[in-house]
Amino acid sequence: MTEAPTLDRARDLRHMDAALALARHRLGRTWPNPAVGCVIVKDGLVVARAATAAGGRPHAETQALDAAGAQARGATAYVSLEPCSHWGKTPPCADALVAAGIARAVVAVEDPDPRVVGQGIAKLRAAGIAVAIGMRADAAAEVNAGFFLRVTRGRPLVTLKLATSLDGRIAASGGDSKWVTGEEARARAHLLRASHDAIAIGTGTALADDPLLTCRLPGLEERSPLRIVFDSRLRLPPKAAMLAGKPASRPPTWIVTLPERETTPAAAALRAVGAEILPVPAGPDGRIDPAAALQALGARGLTRLLVEGGGELAAALVRGDLVDRIAWFRAPLLLGAEGRAGIGALAVAKVAQAPAFMPAEHMRCGKDVLETYRRTV
Repeated sequence: MTEAPTLDRARDLRHMDAALALARHRLGRTWPNPAVGCVIVKDGLVVARAATAAGGRPHAETQALDAAGAQARGATAYVSLEPCSHWGKTPPCADALVAAGIARAVVAVEDPDPRVVGQGIAKLRAAGIAVAIGMRADAAAEVNAGFFLRVTRGRPLVTLKLATSLDGRIAASGGDSKWVTGEEARARAHLLRASHDAIAIGTGTALADDPLLTCRLPGLEERSPLRIVFDSRLRLPPKAAMLAGKPASRPPTWIVTLPERETTPAAAALRAVGAEILPVPAGPDGRIDPAAALQALGARGLTRLLVEGGGELAAALVRGDLVDRIAWFRAPLLLGAEGRAGIGALAVAKVAQAPAFMPAEHMRCGKDVLETYRRTV
């Protein structure tokens, strides 16, 4: 029989859950910094709460302390990630908590950034602040899995989003794909866009669908992420829908291509309409090396990348063991072997060699279902 939590622990869990909810709400908006939530509680009452601002600054802790004012003295701060301890473009949050007179800090998880790891907690303890570490650590690590990956491996978290028939087809044999999934599933996919820093597609998808790649949920239009096209031959036309209008009025577009394409007339034409060209070395097959591309994106600060198509880009990332999450929307219909596959060739000769993922979540989206998977290691 599991022992019931004490009243104090139950209260701590409730406030940490609130801090994590604040952090989740900022996903996709804070890169290159992590999304952090902070709740300040005094005498059992919440006196302030805040999350990392768009662009990563100001940090959650400093905003919450500003809102709390004098009430921060003697209070408890619940923070979803270890407060920073180094000077960057803003002063250290650990110093701000000490100066405000916080009596206790409840921290979900350590920050793996070498400039911080353990040092923020050490600063608090050295100042006489009681620190509890590890509450909701797994949930906090999941919130900032993208930031952690960028810090530890130099690349963003990759979520592969698929919208297919039951037999894994994204389009009929003639190319028709509107619409495999229903309205509820498409709305959920737009919500996924809002929680990622960037969306990536391959050239084939860009040419076939001419997508906008924006978030078009009412009230969340400003959450449209950066758009990325993997285009080794620079076939994307300057008149593409995602490049229409003035650059300042639309989300940025980056074109990942091979170095030899960087100085071509095609590159100049794309730059003229506001696209940014990002050269990446080729792999052994002569195409864009997906691992090198992710390293380049991580170096630019991206922490969460949503890959929406097509099948060849998906397959290249899976073959490179670079997919961390799969968000698979399945429609209750069959398109047959002649339909277009959601994932290209993987060269799997034996079942034991197949890339494996762990089921994480399952939910209904109208007539469709959304299955979420995570990498096994």
